[in-house]
Amino acid sequence: MGTKKVEEEKVGSSVVKLQKTTALDTDYLESLGFVWHTDSDESSYISDELVVLTEQEAQAYYEATNELYDMYVEAAEHVIENDLFHEIGIPFNLVELIKESWENDVHWHLYGRFDLAGGLDGKPIKLLEFNADTPTALFETAIIQWAMLKKNDMEEAKQFNGLYEALIENFKRLVILEEDVSKFEERYDGWKFLFTSIRGNSEEENTVRLLQHIATEAGYETEFAYMDDVEFDEEEGISYQEVSFELWFKLIPWEAIALEESDLAMILKNIIANQKAIIFNPAYTLLFQSKGLLKILWDLYPNHPLLLESSFEQLEGQKQVRKPVFGREGGSVSILDIDGDVIEHVDDDYDNHKMIYQTYTELLTDTNGDSYQAGVFYAYEACGLGFRKGAKILDNTSKFVGHLVI
Repeated sequence: MGTKKVEEEKVGSSVVKLQKTTALDTDYLESLGFVWHTDSDESSYISDELVVLTEQEAQAYYEATNELYDMYVEAAEHVIENDLFHEIGIPFNLVELIKESWENDVHWHLYGRFDLAGGLDGKPIKLLEFNADTPTALFETAIIQWAMLKKNDMEEAKQFNGLYEALIENFKRLVILEEDVSKFEERYDGWKFLFTSIRGNSEEENTVRLLQHIATEAGYETEFAYMDDVEFDEEEGISYQEVSFELWFKLIPWEAIALEESDLAMILKNIIANQKAIIFNPAYTLLFQSKGLLKILWDLYPNHPLLLESSFEQLEGQKQVRKPVFGREGGSVSILDIDGDVIEHVDDDYDNHKMIYQTYTELLTDTNGDSYQAGVFYAYEACGLGFRKGAKILDNTSKFVGHLVI
């Protein structure tokens, strides 16, 4: 038995309950395809502790995430109807593609991850942002934290974690376009599904290969290719090794395509317009991905208990977070005190992006001063919880922490 006693750790009013576990060894992790297990300082990326929460707390995360997704849909509709694309930082060359994908139901949102503060020890759940297009930690959430329970002789059901199964169901909905997927085999007509990753990034490649495996299990004919081997033609569609694919999954941010591959952005717009392929995640998820939508949410739902005040202008007289509307892993994020002075900052290349200002909220902490942030995956509904642990601004040095529901 690798399970040790539950330790209750306190800093001020924050409480994180942690349970020690026997860590998964690197050979086992690599046998699963999880090769990014060790950080540059030789420390383990996967924590050997689990966050302990109650069934009521897990249910609250589930309900909050479902409510937030509905609010995001309303906010995105508001942006489209009022032509607010520029306001929230959407590149102009993706606007028509976003509209096209939004208006046609076949462009189904496969999955995303909400980052949330609070939710434990009576602390209110607050939305930090929504990683709707290319969220990380899918492999960790769906596979690794389940393996941690198994390794430590714990019940698999003792997690809020049906992500793997939810993805199987949601892959089937790409054909069915409704909740009941029982008629998938009847309606599936052999559409081929291409999964692509950038060459040389093992984390992204193995995450894509996991998604390919799940899609294959759902019933699709699938193939994997590196991005530079794929051919794109606005009349012929998307092909690899002279085979055309009706469905394409890319773990490449839409904003990166718009800013760095503008010719490809134009081709993809025409591929969608000519109905030659369907892309996942759809282009409209860039609306969700933009942190500028936090300001739209606050306009539509002022003082909503799940939201933090957000603005494109610096908030007066309060501690706040300044972050780029598009960025990754805490890059170029700053914490400002009530006078507007920077007290925490993570250097990165996003300083020239449009910025959003969001009221600061304390994350849960442990006795070492590490901060904990919940991540809840959404695939048709909220379906999987995991935690990240790190500094006040969670960046690429943060750790993944699994959880246990008691």
